[in-house]
Amino acid sequence: MFNAGFIPLRAGSKGIKSKNLAECAGKPLVYWALNAAQASILEKIYVSTDSDEIKSTVESFNFKKVEVINRSAQSASDTATSESALIEFAQKYEFDNAVFIQATSPLINPQDINNGLEMFIKGHYGSVISVVRNHQFLWSPDGTALNYDPQNRPRRQDWSGYFVENGAFYISSRKNILSSNCRITPPVGFLEMSKPALLEVDCIEDLIFAGKILKILH
Repeated sequence: MFNAGFIPLRAGSKGIKSKNLAECAGKPLVYWALNAAQASILEKIYVSTDSDEIKSTVESFNFKKVEVINRSAQSASDTATSESALIEFAQKYEFDNAVFIQATSPLINPQDINNGLEMFIKGHYGSVISVVRNHQFLWSPDGTALNYDPQNRPRRQDWSGYFVENGAFYISSRKNILSSNCRITPPVGFLEMSKPALLEVDCIEDLIFAGKILKILH
């Protein structure tokens, strides 16, 4: 069984210029997700990019399991979805299962990936996704409580909370990716990660905060 990692990296970025290469705890942001994937049980990690600068940076890490592949202009446009890059990869490369990893989740670790793969392989899931348990009360902009009854406000210790996708990874088979044209195929299994892993880097404040946490962890 061939389990591949897949990380799409686009040259353009709206929130932070050259976000994937932005400095985070002394390394380019993409380093942290690649480092976790390299240390995991994945056989190979494919980095899909349209950028020569990203390609040279990734290759400079000298991770033995990492291969940089070309990302088409169509799947790297400002309007393209991450799914388009994943589907493009599945159409061109042979693998059994893919762990779709996002570089914007630098707090991922190898054991998260390993545990997710084990759950996917041993379970009866169409996909396994990474999540973080949350206990926050949600409201819609029109003032409607979405996940609790204000008249019966639960105590934290009496409430199991809910799961939030943290975007760190999504695991599916090649067959499911190509048949559904989606990163997620039901039934879905949830790999719970630690609360700090809820952080996704979308703005400069996220980048600074992630760097502080990484310096503590490493």
